[in-house]
Amino acid sequence: MRVLMVNGSPHANGNTATALEEMKKIFASEGIEIDYVHVGNKNVRGCIACGNCRKNGKCVFDDIVNETAEKFKNADGVVVASPVYYASANATLIAFLDRLFFSVSCDKTMKVGASVVVARRGGCSATFDELNKYFTISGMPVASSQYWNSVHGLAEGDASKDGEGLQTMRTLAKNMSFLMKSIALGKEKFGLPEKEEWIPTHFIR
Repeated sequence: MRVLMVNGSPHANGNTATALEEMKKIFASEGIEIDYVHVGNKNVRGCIACGNCRKNGKCVFDDIVNETAEKFKNADGVVVASPVYYASANATLIAFLDRLFFSVSCDKTMKVGASVVVARRGGCSATFDELNKYFTISGMPVASSQYWNSVHGLAEGDASKDGEGLQTMRTLAKNMSFLMKSIALGKEKFGLPEKEEWIPTHFIR
């Protein structure tokens, strides 16, 4: 089994990375392989709704989004982590996720998603909800923990002092591992849920 872990912080060894490292230990003990992508320090522009990905099978901007596409397709689970800026995720990460989820046309149904947020003090819940929307629009079950998936810290290294936050990360990784394995067994026995043909409506008709 494989998990794609996305670090949306500009700091490679900051508090967001500390939270993800705690999850990595659990995944390793569960025999789950990890693809780790550091996005927050990259120059990633937003989607321009050009539609080229529908024709060409990849984003028109050939950057880390296209580099990550195969990892996303092959993943059984996806962890997306972000620092909190103005009660919101890092804008670079949002640009990356918008383009990744839209341009990668694989069936995302039953890939397990988990979001992780890191803040000095406030804004975690709003950012947590923002990131979870990528999963819930894609038919992806959302893994939960013993608390909302947040760790607190400001200066580099602060997150390592947040005992409850790190425990939340370990519990999240254990729950996510269980979900992925259970879904894999369910797919073998029952297959994926049957899908209806999409009914695309909007508010002017």
